[in-house]
Amino acid sequence: MTVEKERLQNTQWKNWGPYVSNRQWGNVREDYSPNGNAWHYANHNNAESYAYRWGEEGIAGISDVKQIFCFAFSFWNKKDKIVKERFFGLSNPQGNHGEDIKEIFYYLDNTPTHSYMKMVYKYPIQAFPYDDLVAENGRRSKKEPEYEIFDTGIFDNDEYFDIFIEYCKADHNDILARVTVHNRSSREAPIVVAPTAWFRNNWKWGYNTYKAQMNASQDGSIDINHDSISIKKLYSRNQAAESAFCENETNAPKLYGTPYPGNTYFKDGINDHIIYGSNTVNPEKRGTKASFIIEEMIGAGQSKTFDFRLSPEEIDEPFARFDEIFAIRASEANEFYHEIQSETTNEDERNVQRQAFAGLLWNKQFYHYNVGKWLKGDPNHAAPRNFNDYVRNTEWNHLHNKDIISMPDKWEYPWYATWDLAFHCVPFSIIDGEFAKGQLLLLTKEWYMHPNGQLPAYEWNLSDVNPPVHAWSCFRVFKIDEKQNGKPDLLFLEKVFQKLLLNFTWWVNRKDKSGNNIFGGGFLGLDNIGAFDRNMELKDGQHLEQADGTSWMAMYALNMMRIAMELAQYYQVYEDMAIKFFEHYLYIAEAMENLGGGTEGLWNEEDGFFYDVLQLGNGESVSLKLRSIVGLIPMFAVEIVDHQLLDKMPNFKARMDWVLKNKPELTKLVSHWDEEGQGRKHLMSILRKNRLTKVLNRMLDEKEFLSSYGIRAMSKVYEENPFVFSVHGTENVVYYTPAESDSRMFGGNSNWRGPIWFPINFLIVESLQRFHFYYGNSLKVEFPTGSGEKKNLDEVAQNISRRLCSLFLKDEDGQRPFNGGNIKFNYDEHFKDYITFFEYFHGDNGRGVGASHQTGWTATVAKLMKPRLTV
Repeated sequence: MTVEKERLQNTQWKNWGPYVSNRQWGNVREDYSPNGNAWHYANHNNAESYAYRWGEEGIAGISDVKQIFCFAFSFWNKKDKIVKERFFGLSNPQGNHGEDIKEIFYYLDNTPTHSYMKMVYKYPIQAFPYDDLVAENGRRSKKEPEYEIFDTGIFDNDEYFDIFIEYCKADHNDILARVTVHNRSSREAPIVVAPTAWFRNNWKWGYNTYKAQMNASQDGSIDINHDSISIKKLYSRNQAAESAFCENETNAPKLYGTPYPGNTYFKDGINDHIIYGSNTVNPEKRGTKASFIIEEMIGAGQSKTFDFRLSPEEIDEPFARFDEIFAIRASEANEFYHEIQSETTNEDERNVQRQAFAGLLWNKQFYHYNVGKWLKGDPNHAAPRNFNDYVRNTEWNHLHNKDIISMPDKWEYPWYATWDLAFHCVPFSIIDGEFAKGQLLLLTKEWYMHPNGQLPAYEWNLSDVNPPVHAWSCFRVFKIDEKQNGKPDLLFLEKVFQKLLLNFTWWVNRKDKSGNNIFGGGFLGLDNIGAFDRNMELKDGQHLEQADGTSWMAMYALNMMRIAMELAQYYQVYEDMAIKFFEHYLYIAEAMENLGGGTEGLWNEEDGFFYDVLQLGNGESVSLKLRSIVGLIPMFAVEIVDHQLLDKMPNFKARMDWVLKNKPELTKLVSHWDEEGQGRKHLMSILRKNRLTKVLNRMLDEKEFLSSYGIRAMSKVYEENPFVFSVHGTENVVYYTPAESDSRMFGGNSNWRGPIWFPINFLIVESLQRFHFYYGNSLKVEFPTGSGEKKNLDEVAQNISRRLCSLFLKDEDGQRPFNGGNIKFNYDEHFKDYITFFEYFHGDNGRGVGASHQTGWTATVAKLMKPRLTV
């Protein structure tokens, strides 16, 4: 067992980690405005002066698990108007495609216990182009590309610093930090490095009066005094470094013109002191926020290293074994990943996969949101809500989150999203199964899950509906964990199954509008996939029957059936639950075939595809013949059951035989459940062989869904021949748009009308593998469509997987497609091997689009790169 694996047995090693957000401003939690304008209330311009209520932000920030104490790095190039304490980006209204970070940084390494962490930030030597980025993006329309920081020319002539930030732990409460600044330019340049420590403000709101303190020590270190924090000292190797102190308090006079009693040195005091030399830091050298201020000149092409230590005790020589400890921890990280990647021989794949794992681990965040307190405000912090208008999350008073959670992206999405997290947990289970299982269980806890059984979606609207993939992820993680540990974690599976019963019941009671086993859901995580907003309230009894909503529920029923069958091998009582979900699945399959007793169903035989159906008030229906991934999602409802498993479940088998004999109208809808496949296996799927082949004929057509980099979200046929549909007197036109969105239906920062999305592609690959597990070589399809070449479904799945992986890997010309042809990113020695895991990818050329560090569900590429013979 590697040293890092041994450390995973001791939870104390996770007491400290990269739990500080990359952006706390502009989120719902910090919004105390009367009109719900979260982007305006706490914004980038006032962030330096505003003390946050619910969490903290910083560059490469770390904290304890309750975020009482934080540490991060700040920098100043002596030209910017502010110290670089936080990453800059545009708010949703500012960006022509919504919120968007405008920085370049890469997560390079991290271990599950955060015993070793590394990232690199590329900080311009010239003045950061804040105003240019805001102005130019504001000028551009949604049909134009985003104006990125690289486009400003700020990195021309290599006028930037490469700032490598590393952490390692000497012990679980003893943290070493190292900053190495490389001047990549051809001339000398100044840099100010300011490691900053602070207490999250817990004393301002009126619940307690305890206020901790830091103060300067005679030996040049900083004393940290808090009765709940084990770390007591902050050391700088440069003992002559200036220390500066202020309070983590809002500068009300500056922001609001409000007088403030007493002589307070506000949150922005260190910033103003560094920039202007202002008398805004405490001359008594004490406060709740403190920095070392180190100014250096870095020669052309040269580098300098700065070392710091957060220690639980006073140490006579805090840097005596510093280099040795760093070398040991880096070696242990290599050992840990060498074991995980032992069967991956391609060095480029190993590099991409390791950075995917690093991004997952860096994107952990302390997330705090007590909706009840947030709605009514605190004793000392009013919440002037206007409940006559829309106020977010009023029905979620019970929700009280205060945990370390895997974020989609700590800048663009610094809040958990339930279906995103389900995908995160699959690659997480390869490196830290306990964390993956803990995350999945967390969202089912009573202080997360609504009493009615709904899982919280995301903070902007906790009541929104995400695809129900939680059960799929739970079973997937369970099986990976079982294979890695040699034994099944039945307690985890049983716990999560009991809670998912509540969630499944919520779906049945709330999202089956007519009680006919056809499910809506509206949004379902796919944003602008439809011709119109699928959350929209329709008129005169009209409602949308969704092919994806219904298919997700068929998949959910099969997932729950399979979990129950697994548990039934140990506890016979679960046989009854397996039967229940088996039959529920059959009724959903029937409903998809025969919508409303003879009206047009979700399956269109002429097109060989599934479509949403708009049910009209007069009983008629209209098929919305828009070919998108909505019509591919029925593939996900597939389960293979080994006959040996059936023999262990006599009650289930007897009930199944009864259904097959007495309800032929149901069994004819199921793909040869009564016929054994290769190796005495049984297939349960909405798609019979004939329909599956027709859907794949569309999906594998390069003129429709098949891209060189995966499966597009929408058919390419709409590029020249858009889909048109009228609703409520409004004509809705849908074009194939392979990259940035041409619609602001959901804010404009995501697009499902053509790009490649990893979560859907990942499920496509897994579904094809399951179909092949049943059919083997008895089912081959033309791949690509029209090529005349036949492949079995496993070969198709492997090919799609390779296309997805190729987004990040060097091609024959040495380019990585996600870089979008950027010469510097592809060939420069200081960029070419760094990977960013975007939210989604251009449907034709693979360019990364959307959130640039969404190493959440895009990190599923790490699972695709792991040889299948192991997991």
